[in-house]
Amino acid sequence: MRVEHTPRTVGTVWGLLVLNTLGSTGAETIVPLPRSLIQMVTMGALVAAFALALAMNPRLRVRPSAFLLLLSLLLVPSLISSVDLSAGFGALFRCGRFAVFVATLWLISRWWDGSTTFVRYHIRWYFLVLCSVAAGLLLSPGAALPDLYGGRLVGALWPLTPPQIGQYAAVVVGLAVLMVLGRRTDRRSAALVIVPSLALLALTHTRTATIGLLAGLLVAIGSMVLTSAAARRWFGWATLCAAVAAVAFGSLLQAWFLRGQTEENFSTLTGRAKVWEALLDAPRSGAERLFGVGLGDKSFDGLPIDNSWLAVYHEQGLLGVALVAGFVLVPATVALLRPPSLARACALFLITYCGLASYTEAGLGDASPYLLHLALAASLLVAPAGPSASDAGPPAPDPVRRTVARPVRGKEVA
Repeated sequence: MRVEHTPRTVGTVWGLLVLNTLGSTGAETIVPLPRSLIQMVTMGALVAAFALALAMNPRLRVRPSAFLLLLSLLLVPSLISSVDLSAGFGALFRCGRFAVFVATLWLISRWWDGSTTFVRYHIRWYFLVLCSVAAGLLLSPGAALPDLYGGRLVGALWPLTPPQIGQYAAVVVGLAVLMVLGRRTDRRSAALVIVPSLALLALTHTRTATIGLLAGLLVAIGSMVLTSAAARRWFGWATLCAAVAAVAFGSLLQAWFLRGQTEENFSTLTGRAKVWEALLDAPRSGAERLFGVGLGDKSFDGLPIDNSWLAVYHEQGLLGVALVAGFVLVPATVALLRPPSLARACALFLITYCGLASYTEAGLGDASPYLLHLALAASLLVAPAGPSASDAGPPAPDPVRRTVARPVRGKEVA
């Protein structure tokens, strides 16, 4: 497969996948949006993304990818556990959505070349989502900071929860910082993205996103320290600022981190631990342990699971857990074996963030922003391919040789 220019339509496809993974539940919006309308928009975005990708790649040329192969295999336990309808018709519908999502990723994998093109798409589209959150905050501060969520920032135009906004802001900030370090953008343009995104992250009071951002940047910048003077400067200044902030604003940071919770509530991770214990203690048949109970809404007894690994175990069984571990560990291993580069740093940031967030957030086993983050990481770790025989076209004619006469012992030889 030859390296070719990425069409702009690929960016549109990526944006439609982002829209599809925004979800249909969350806070109350300024203008009430029926859930059926939101689901129609998100599913329509997925269908449009698949149609555009297929129109751009009618010959179904794809790039080999261990990540996408393992992600495709995850459809097997999802379908086996959903086909008996124990989880209702919704399980089969979610399987179909997951299959179209994975198929779309396969179709656009043709343009995965290890460059930062898809990083720009990722930043652009998620920053657009954050702009809608900021617009809702300006239009109706009361709706954007409701008492129902303890005054944390929510989506007032599109129903987004604080953890969702925190995740998008953290990923945008992390990738934008790395693009500056890699000299793929100027500081002024990056500041226009980083500063408002950090402000929105602070208003969400999302601990998972904050820790994931700091840990991801630590790993990513650490991977560039030996080869980038800018990374060394950033690393030094960040360490100094973190030490000063810890000493000067320790009590404020602690209050922000605790969010007014009691020690018992904090120790149980806002009640998550109780749901996890109940899920693990629930009786299961052998088939349910191996294949799960079918794709659902990532809840158990009406309560959110909020853990990717337990959600996968519940819905796709031990086989699903093994496959998810595979498509997380494979890109991580490839990234660690690659020489230092901006693409490697961005991939490490995304993998680290998703790995940490998987402990308190669900989404690794179904179409979600986390799978888009990991797909972006996989695209960054692809080695650029040279032209193949099928793509190179007819061979070029041999150059015409010019004969030059030169004298040899009184004679001329051509």
